[in-house]
Amino acid sequence: MWYGLYNPNGTNNTAELNALHHALLMAETAIAAGQTVQILCDSTYAINCVSKWAAGWERKGWRKTGGEIKNLGIIQAAYAVYTRIESQLQLTHVSAHVGTEGNELADRMAMFAVGSGSKDLRLYGEEIDIKAILRMRTG
Repeated sequence: MWYGLYNPNGTNNTAELNALHHALLMAETAIAAGQTVQILCDSTYAINCVSKWAAGWERKGWRKTGGEIKNLGIIQAAYAVYTRIESQLQLTHVSAHVGTEGNELADRMAMFAVGSGSKDLRLYGEEIDIKAILRMRTG
């Protein structure tokens, strides 16, 4: 379990895109090692940015009708990884805050990052006690 990348000026969308970007990087490493990969993500915004909208924005010189593409740098970085591995990757939307254990654990790690202020991506170093982690602060 990972946490970090805390940005005091970030938004929920920034956090979701960063999480997806790093999940894609980890997926790329796993695929290179011959593993099968599925990423579960609760942000339709992040999924759509990377898997649907980015291709059109790239064709238009990273512009969109109606103005600025927010979070463009993160989207470009995530999209670059996505295009390299998309044929070997299953990217699936899951509902947030409905009790799906992995999604709930990701939420706790996000809140742990906020509480710690950790700007680096870090592996959770405490004992992996699922019940205790699920009792941690929620987002």
